[in-house]
Amino acid sequence: MSKALANLIDNIHLEKIEINIFRGVTLDSARGHVYAGQVLAQAINAAQRTVASPFILHSLHAYFLRPGDADVPIVYEVDRIRDGRSFTTRRVVAIQHGRAIFNVSLSYQQAEQGLDHQGAMPNVPGPDGLLSDKVYYQEVLGDSVNSRLEWPIEYRQVEPVDPLKPQKAANKNYVWFKAGGHIADDLTQHQEILAYASDNHLLVTALRHHGLTNWTKGMQVASLDHAIWFHREFRVDDWLLYELNSPSGSGGRGLARGHIFNLDGQLVASTVQEGLIRFDKDR
Repeated sequence: MSKALANLIDNIHLEKIEINIFRGVTLDSARGHVYAGQVLAQAINAAQRTVASPFILHSLHAYFLRPGDADVPIVYEVDRIRDGRSFTTRRVVAIQHGRAIFNVSLSYQQAEQGLDHQGAMPNVPGPDGLLSDKVYYQEVLGDSVNSRLEWPIEYRQVEPVDPLKPQKAANKNYVWFKAGGHIADDLTQHQEILAYASDNHLLVTALRHHGLTNWTKGMQVASLDHAIWFHREFRVDDWLLYELNSPSGSGGRGLARGHIFNLDGQLVASTVQEGLIRFDKDR
């Protein structure tokens, strides 16, 4: 297991400070902000520790309310909304400086049999032979803060866009990703890390149509909400394909959707995110 992945797993596992109250800190404070995927993963950890087996997380719907302070711990308060026979519901609020910066509703279900169907996995090149984002961005960005960040997840884009000199492209992307090492046979941990990874590449897909990236001068991009549905069990330490597209951009916001497939072609999760997209050419 890479050091970066080990640090991520330690970061996601929160400190319990009281019944239903947990505390975490920011990983990679060099970003200058709190990464949305980190808050998602930590919130899953907080909620799961109040849910009894055999309930399994099947969906979450989150809102990012305020920018997080990377230098201050984050307190997570869990509301045990409902404990049912088939479904259990939790709500988690993340707090800094006495104010909510994030909230999420999570739904858990006991495993059961039912109808089974899915959309087809796209036919794209596999991960072998594709350049990792870490290497690609180091080559393009040089010795910048972004190029020095730890990479607990390896991403490989099928058709990367030059972050500094983007050209207009289709409003879709395909990204292979996996964790940087073996992870224990704990579905919750795999879900936490997938949630962490799912925030990357999602919203910026909306910029491809306009020949822009989040490195473009004057560009402001921030997550507003994020939803994940977990369809089937998976391993995030095996290659997963993230199929991304952006069906709409308007009103200073962009919408992006994702489908995540394993190497066997099974659809294991789906995501949707809307985010703030502002472009001031004079900035």
